Amino acid sequence: MEDLRLDEIVEYGQNVGRGNLLGVEPYMSAADYASQETFQTRLAGYLSVAAQRGWLGDRTVVVWPEYIAAWLVAAAEKGAVYRAPTLKAAMQSLILSHPLRFARHALAAVERDRIVASLFRMKAAAMATIYQATFGGLARRYSATIVAGSIVLPSPRVRDGQVTASDGPLYNVTAVYRPDGLAHATLVRKAFPIGIELPFTAAAAMAELPAFDTPAGRLGVLICADSWYPAAYDRLREHGVALIAVPSDGMTPQQWASPWRGYDGASAPPDVDPADVGRLTEAQAWRKYALAGRIALAGARHGINVFLRGELWDLAAHGGCATVVDGDLVSEGKGSGAALLNLWL
Repeated sequence: MEDLRLDEIVEYGQNVGRGNLLGVEPYMSAADYASQETFQTRLAGYLSVAAQRGWLGDRTVVVWPEYIAAWLVAAAEKGAVYRAPTLKAAMQSLILSHPLRFARHALAAVERDRIVASLFRMKAAAMATIYQATFGGLARRYSATIVAGSIVLPSPRVRDGQVTASDGPLYNVTAVYRPDGLAHATLVRKAFPIGIELPFTAAAAMAELPAFDTPAGRLGVLICADSWYPAAYDRLREHGVALIAVPSDGMTPQQWASPWRGYDGASAPPDVDPADVGRLTEAQAWRKYALAGRIALAGARHGINVFLRGELWDLAAHGGCATVVDGDLVSEGKGSGAALLNLWL
């Protein structure tokens, strides 16, 4: 428990046999991405605690954060990568370990950020393998549905229940794993990349946003910024979803409390009050314009938004206030260490 940095375990409602949404906000370090074993061990630790509390079953939907698997780009590298003081230094070490492979990808890259794009492409096959083994394995082990956070892969697809990378644009994607450990046939691709993602990831079409039939109900998944746009909820309403999961990346506590700077990466929807920019804090803007403020547009009553936490090179103190929505109830996490947030349906 101490190693997991798990300082928030919250339960909402009671078990009446309809299942539950389980949000996991793990506290990750660079060393957790050293291998498939270290990654699996870290994530399995949180589900072990949930299982001890009786929160895992065939009607459970587990939700992991955005970018939880993107850092697998550092898997199976030299120790210098994980000991690097900054992300930039870690990337330099990674490039120097594979100069020819990196050069081949960099010469063919068409993205504005050729370096980041080339690193993701260079490690794509290995990343997809670890992603599949970890989240598919956890789903099968606990007979639960798993929203597997997100990963960055080139034109990913699902073949025979397995997530694979191919050739083409990079996407920020989430797979949803069934209790048998196989991925649903359709991936969730982020439709509204933010400014720091646009130089290396492509935007998906909102018309492609899927929904998933799970033992707990029909599920929609919105990757982080997508949860800020009414069009996403309109699409989920068309699908008839009952549950919404929002995996998000982390931010520092200082960012969470700072003045909101408005929409990032795409224009604000027409219903956004321009006067809120600079007047609301980042946290207040999330409450008003993301899941908590928009879930009713989809006709859903239950939702959960989780954030990545931890210390990844110089990207320290990741966090964010997790949001749990149960009808009219909106509850927020503390945003410090790791967290488990269980909502009975």
